[in-house]
Amino acid sequence: MRFFSNLYDDDIKQFFFKRPTSFSKYSPREILSYGLGGTLYMPATKKNIHEDVLTKKHAGLTSLVICLEDAIGDNEVEKAEMMLLHELSQLYEGIEKGYIDIEELPLIFIRVRNNEQLRRLIALLGERREVITGIVIPKFRQGNGEAILHEIAHLSNSRSPLYAMPILETKEIIYKESREQELLNIKNILDQYKNNVLNVRIGATDFSGLFGIRRNSDTTVYDIAVIRDCIADIINMFVRLDSPYVVSGPVWEYFSSPERVLKPQIRETPFLERYGKEGLKLRKEIIGSHMDGFIREILMDIANGIVGKTIIHPTHIQTVQALNAISYEEYTDAAHIIAEGNGEIGVLKSSFANKMNELKPHLYWAQKIMLKSETYGVLQNEYTYVDLLKQNNYV
Repeated sequence: MRFFSNLYDDDIKQFFFKRPTSFSKYSPREILSYGLGGTLYMPATKKNIHEDVLTKKHAGLTSLVICLEDAIGDNEVEKAEMMLLHELSQLYEGIEKGYIDIEELPLIFIRVRNNEQLRRLIALLGERREVITGIVIPKFRQGNGEAILHEIAHLSNSRSPLYAMPILETKEIIYKESREQELLNIKNILDQYKNNVLNVRIGATDFSGLFGIRRNSDTTVYDIAVIRDCIADIINMFVRLDSPYVVSGPVWEYFSSPERVLKPQIRETPFLERYGKEGLKLRKEIIGSHMDGFIREILMDIANGIVGKTIIHPTHIQTVQALNAISYEEYTDAAHIIAEGNGEIGVLKSSFANKMNELKPHLYWAQKIMLKSETYGVLQNEYTYVDLLKQNNYV
């Protein structure tokens, strides 16, 4: 499994200076943390999930979450559990019959309601749990977090590693007066199980719901002041150098809309400079499908140190991947910073002669760029995310 699997090999050679590398649930945790990409959510009541995976219906899909919590009704939990068990069993059978190799599977996570449900499902799955990469823990807080993390750590082993992805989305986190202490408490818990924590996720929809807010497709999550401030504090707590985690971007709720409210949010220049009138046509298509707000939010995610994103529609997969691909300039700067970090000098001019690279302050950034480049790859100098967005899909 790898990013940009929608592209032919010749296209990969054309666009990438450093190819995206393949990975699976057995890859090192540090690589997987950056390899989630656009994580596709679907309710456990959805039929034929196994068929979508076995036939690779969604080009480029690298991670998905099957939800037993908010995505299903409280009265259909038992039905959803049975459907989930059926779909995972069919996936396991597909591997046994050689329809797909387990290393070709996207990273599959189950969003559970509580620790008891997790134990019950794992017991019922038996050896079929091998198709699962991890567990998403909704509404993670000090009170419920440690017990379920302990259970996941207990269940994980080298033959079938199991990772946790806690979601920060409770009132204790969004309410200003309790946020700092709650985040400190959660950080202390996660640090005890760090090897089992793959990713920290942000539940912006639940946060918004506590204030009766719902952004429209022209508004990014960073335009909502109370959510923006909370995200800043989450980044401050979990992305800092001394004990970092990978934090993923909150869900983008829209995939189409009949009419606009605000003017388009992506500039003409990258499209016009690259493809002229044809580039402007591509931009118009993106705006028409209301992807421009999505693109702007991803760019804001990246600027704030966030990697990957929760998505609810497969058309979002390749946009997340394209925007997260590392540019040649970023990669070159990062490589030089790491190579020169021997204490002989403190600052050097970028090879592009357009910026200053300070070796100590920029080292952590450079290390993150290198990790990210393993899965997303590095574009050739003459190409940008616009070129990747322009490519037609194929299955």
